[in-house]
Amino acid sequence: MKIKTMVVTLALMLGFGNAIAQPRAEYPRPQFERVDWVNLNGTWTYAFDFSRTGNARGYVNSKGFDGNITVPFCPESSLSGVQYTDFINTIWYQRTLDIPAAWEGKKIFLNFGAVDYEALIYIDGKLVTTHYGTGSSFAVDLTNRVKAGQRHNLVIRVNDDLRGGKQPGGKQCTALYSHGCSYTRVTGIWQTVWMEAVDKEGLKTVYAVPDIDQKQLVVTPQFYAESNTNKLVVTVYDGKKVVSTKTVPATNNSVVVLPFKTLKLWTPETPNLYDVVYKVIDKNGNTIDEVKSYAGMRKVHCANGYFYLNNKPYYQRLVLDQGYYPDGIWTAPSDEALKHDIEMSKAVGFNGARLHQKNFEERYFYWADKLGYITWAEFASWGLDVNDELAARNTIGEWSELVARDRNHPSIVTWTPFNETWGARDTGAYPRMITDVYNITKSMDPSRPVNDASGDSHVVTDIWSVHNYQRDSLRLINDFTFVKGKEPYRNINNEKKNFANYAGQPYMVDEFGGLPWIKKEERSSSWGYGDNIETVEDFYTILRKEVQALKASKHVVGFCYTQITDVEQEKNGIYYYDRTPKFDTQTIKEIFELIPSVIEDPVDLSY
Repeated sequence: MKIKTMVVTLALMLGFGNAIAQPRAEYPRPQFERVDWVNLNGTWTYAFDFSRTGNARGYVNSKGFDGNITVPFCPESSLSGVQYTDFINTIWYQRTLDIPAAWEGKKIFLNFGAVDYEALIYIDGKLVTTHYGTGSSFAVDLTNRVKAGQRHNLVIRVNDDLRGGKQPGGKQCTALYSHGCSYTRVTGIWQTVWMEAVDKEGLKTVYAVPDIDQKQLVVTPQFYAESNTNKLVVTVYDGKKVVSTKTVPATNNSVVVLPFKTLKLWTPETPNLYDVVYKVIDKNGNTIDEVKSYAGMRKVHCANGYFYLNNKPYYQRLVLDQGYYPDGIWTAPSDEALKHDIEMSKAVGFNGARLHQKNFEERYFYWADKLGYITWAEFASWGLDVNDELAARNTIGEWSELVARDRNHPSIVTWTPFNETWGARDTGAYPRMITDVYNITKSMDPSRPVNDASGDSHVVTDIWSVHNYQRDSLRLINDFTFVKGKEPYRNINNEKKNFANYAGQPYMVDEFGGLPWIKKEERSSSWGYGDNIETVEDFYTILRKEVQALKASKHVVGFCYTQITDVEQEKNGIYYYDRTPKFDTQTIKEIFELIPSVIEDPVDLSY
């Protein structure tokens, strides 16, 4: 690891001058937070199993493998203490679980932020469950497998077949060495692992929908077990002031409608959040479960070719964020690092990000909610054979888990399940999968637009997205000038492929720029879009002309610049990979803010 990276990592892992003994010690699910939990991050034992003979060698009963690894960092990362970057088709993990005696009589869950890809969970040598996913979270019910006050042995087998085309991988490289826009792989556990105790009649989930038009928050709860004698009390706070409260039966058919007299709306400029507390009360008046959460009152919708935030046309100045870190790969070294990524993005004029080819952790969305930062939540769809039925099945399952997990975050304004599906066929599995994913997403969350496939190959979509890395500003304007009776600029030739035709959706250039700024000694092994730029003034001039071209293109109502930081060999970031600035922050901010966020005088976008 470079000395500079080591210094940055150390600084991020220090708090008030004292080293944090446990990595990523913060509660991982801030929109559904309980007091009674145990963080399992730290030192585990591990073993690689390249021949996949671990079962025959009795690994399920292992009381400790030969290697040590720091969870939640993947074995490819330096923060894991392993830093093995070749392909890992199987890895085993082991640690003991000490179940608190106070958890007697409660449901006990083992929670995983993310494990890539097939995770088999064993307790005391017996298989409990199997989960499939690249970045989705899951919970394992241990209630009938463990005893309060006792120690148990946890073993996890993780299988990963990145090159098989059946599972999502995002930007993980399918060749030995990183190249192009593919980077270091991520295998196994890469988000926080924790245990939690919950009352057997406790709250399982909530779906909270802000309705600013009627000044109300509508909550649909689900319980682990329903009881007609229990009550759910939901209280909304503005600071310490109660602004709304409601009590309903603790049953799954209850709907909680919380009215507001006045509203403090959530926007990137004013990220107002309300605290929400959920309490399950038994017939004797005892609180048997309490969950702390929050909500942002905002509305997003599409109409007349515009994207609207709180019923006003809003221009999205997004930046592509791939969520890679030099030391943690997909895992941020600290919670503060997640926050800092958003702060440095806002500092250069972006009001949000397209979270690219990675399923970001919930703590990232928490900071986006807190700081005021709109996001497009994307799936790690690269690596999939989008024309394959099993790949479609794996996609639908994991994507549904992600939507259910993240749909309460106000910062998420668009779902983007796929990116650049250039090899897609216009018949068979691909259009069927896109249609299914779109319909499932809208049934789970009708409140947000869906961008079915970033960069075209559109089948059914609420956002019309295209990619264009043309540097010549006049050609950009020409590309984005709509002509009556003709399809606008797109990335596929629709005369050859029978995908959807443009139908007046908000037209957004969700990839452009990518301008390289590369040190001369690194140019032979690095790249950006287009020729190298020799002076910083030339960089500012080129960038300014591109943004002005988008501003002059009236049908373009949002953009996404590639990208916020360099990532390994792709060096077209506004910042270096270690998050240090390349340019004058204020100058970059002024360029991107040439286009205001709020569209004061919307024009007729029909053509």
